[in-house]
Amino acid sequence: MRARKLFVGRQIKEIRQANTLTQAAFADRLGISTSYLNQLENNQRHITAPVLLSLAEAFTIDISSLSEHDDDRLIADMAEAVADPLLGGQQPTKQDLKVVVQNAPTMARAFLSMHQALRRAGEQLAELDETLERSGALNEPTPYEEVRDFFHYRDNYIHDLDLAAEKLANELAGGSRNRVRVLADYVERRHRVRVVIGNDTDAPGAIRRYDPTGRVLTLNPTVTPSTHAFQIAHQIAILEHSRIIDSIVETAEFRSQDAAPVCRIGLANYFAGSALLPYETFAGAARELKHDLDLLGDRFGASHEQVAHRLSTLQRPGQKGVPFFFARVDQAGTITKRHSATKLQFARFGSACPLWNVHRAFETPTRIIRQLAETPDGMRYLCLAMAVTKRGGGFRDPAQRYALALGCEIKHASELVYADDLDLEREQAFEPIGISCRICERRGCHQRAVPPLKRALEVDPNVRNTIPYAFR
Repeated sequence: MRARKLFVGRQIKEIRQANTLTQAAFADRLGISTSYLNQLENNQRHITAPVLLSLAEAFTIDISSLSEHDDDRLIADMAEAVADPLLGGQQPTKQDLKVVVQNAPTMARAFLSMHQALRRAGEQLAELDETLERSGALNEPTPYEEVRDFFHYRDNYIHDLDLAAEKLANELAGGSRNRVRVLADYVERRHRVRVVIGNDTDAPGAIRRYDPTGRVLTLNPTVTPSTHAFQIAHQIAILEHSRIIDSIVETAEFRSQDAAPVCRIGLANYFAGSALLPYETFAGAARELKHDLDLLGDRFGASHEQVAHRLSTLQRPGQKGVPFFFARVDQAGTITKRHSATKLQFARFGSACPLWNVHRAFETPTRIIRQLAETPDGMRYLCLAMAVTKRGGGFRDPAQRYALALGCEIKHASELVYADDLDLEREQAFEPIGISCRICERRGCHQRAVPPLKRALEVDPNVRNTIPYAFR
C-alpha cells in the first residue's frame, strides 16, 4: 500500500515559532533551503522522511505527535457539516476541506461552531418552545457538546492530570488490594474526609454526595466496589488538584457559561480513571494480556467501561499505546460518549450506522462480540461491542442500559486477543459500515435510512428495489 503524503506545515511553523527562529535559521538547523521550508510551512510540499528525522533530532520532537488524527477529525466533522441541507449551495470536495483544515484549523473550528449554532437556531424555531426561546438557551452551544469536543480534540489525554494520578497510584501501590479501603484511608488521613458507604437520606439514590461542612463523603451501597473507588478518587481530584483543573478549564475558553463546571467534573473523572488505571502499569498490562478486557478488569478491579475508556486515552507522547476508538451508545442508537484516536470518526448528529456491531450488543448482553468492518474510505477495523447494565437498587428501581464500542485499525489487530482466530486476509470477512446515512455515499446498502444529502435522487416508478430510490 502506498504511504500517504504527510502535510504538516502548520505544526512545523508552530515548532519554529516556539523556538523563536527565522525561516532561514530554522532551515539551516534542518539542513534544507529556506525556499523548501517556506513550501513546507504553506503545505505546498509534503515532508519527507529525512526531514522528519532531522526535525526529531534537532528539536527533540516525537514524530508521532505530527500525526494527522486531529486533521482527520476536523475533516470528518467539516464534511458532515457542509452536507447539511441548511447550508445548501455548492458542496466542497474532500480535498478542499483538507486544504482549509491544514492551513486554517482555527477557521475550521469556527465554522463548526457556527454550524452548531445554525442547527440549534433551526431546532428552536421548529420546536417553538416558548420557555427556551425567551431564555435563549438554544442560541448557545450546549455545555456537554463543548466539553465533549474539548476532550475529543485533545486525544482524550490530559497530561498534567495523568501524571498526578499516576503519582497517587504509585504512592498507594504498597497498600491492601482492597482499593476502596486504601483510598478511603488516604482521603481521611490526608484531608480529614470520612467515607461512608450507606444510604443518604438527603439524596436517596445518589451515587456520591459530599458534605464539605461535615467533611463526609457518602457513597451508594448498591453500586459496585469499582464505582466506590472511582468516586473516592474523583473527590481526591477535587480536593488536591483544583488548581490544575481550573487552569485547564481557563485555557479551554468555553463559550457557554455552564461548560466550565461540566468540564471540571469531566477532568475530575479523568483523574479518577487514571488513578485506578495508572498509565505505565496499565499500558504494560494491556500489552501483556493482549488487551483482554476481562483479564484487565480482573487485574485492576475495574469495569468494562473503565478499562475500555482508559485504553482509548493511552496517548502519552513517546509512550502511546494502540490507537483505539471508543464510544458509548444508548438503545436508540445515540452516541453519548465518543473518542477516536483512529481515522474512524463518529457522527455528531443523529444515530450511528445500523450495520455497526454495537447495535447487536443488546441482543447478547453477556458477551463481547466482534466485527471486521470496512468504512467507505477503505479503512478496515476490528470492532468490539458489549452491552452494559447499571442497576441502581431493587426490582422497581430503573437500570441504565447502553452498549460500549471499542476498536482499532486492522494493522494493530495482532496485538488484541480478539483477533487470534480471525481470518484478517479474507476480503469477505469485512462488513461494510459507515458513519451515518446522511453523509455515507455507499451504494446498495440494504439498511440505508435516508439518502446522502449531497446526492440528487433518482426515482424510477417502474423499478422497486430494497431501497425505493437511487442517487447520482
